[in-house]
This record gives sequence, C-alpha cells and structure tokens, in this order.
Amino acid sequence: MSLEAIKSITATEEQAHQSLLEAQLAAKKAVAEAEKAGLNAVAQARSRAEDESAALMKAAESKAAESAEELRQNTSNKCAAMRARAESRLDSAASLIVRRVVES
Repeated sequence: MSLEAIKSITATEEQAHQSLLEAQLAAKKAVAEAEKAGLNAVAQARSRAEDESAALMKAAESKAAESAEELRQNTSNKCAAMRARAESRLDSAASLIVRRVVES
C-alpha cells in the first residue's frame, strides 16, 4: 500500500470517528431535551389537574351549601306548619285538660 492510501484511510477513519462522536453528542442532547420537554409536560398536566380539582371542589362546596340552605328552609317551613297546627289545637287541648281535671 502506498503512503497516500494509508493517509487516506487514516483520514477517513478519523473522520468516521469524529462523525460518531458528533452523533453521540447530538443523541445525548436530543435525549436531554426530550426529558426536559417530558418533565415540562408533566408539570403542566399536574397544574391543570390541580386547577380542575380546585374548580370541581368549589362547585361541589357551592352545591352543598345550596342543598343545606334548601334543607334548612324546608325544615323551617315544616316547623312553622307544625307550630301553627299545635297552636290551633291549643284551645281544645286546654279545654280537654280542664274538663278532665274538673270531672275527676
């Protein structure tokens, strides 16, 4: 083999080695960027989930407050109706008690 051929092969081998190193560096950089993008996506998804969870919790609390208020009003109405019925029967109950005391 001639000296020129050996130099050419050596240069080609050196160039191939350099290309391999550059490819490895590019691959490492691509992996690092993909990991960073993945972590970013996870953080954004977590943030959205927390926001949605907070909104759902607020809606549930609001609905629970409305239900509690409705229940309170219904109970108050029932109490008022029972009180009105009791007051309307008060005279007859008092008369019945007086009659039984007087008759005994």
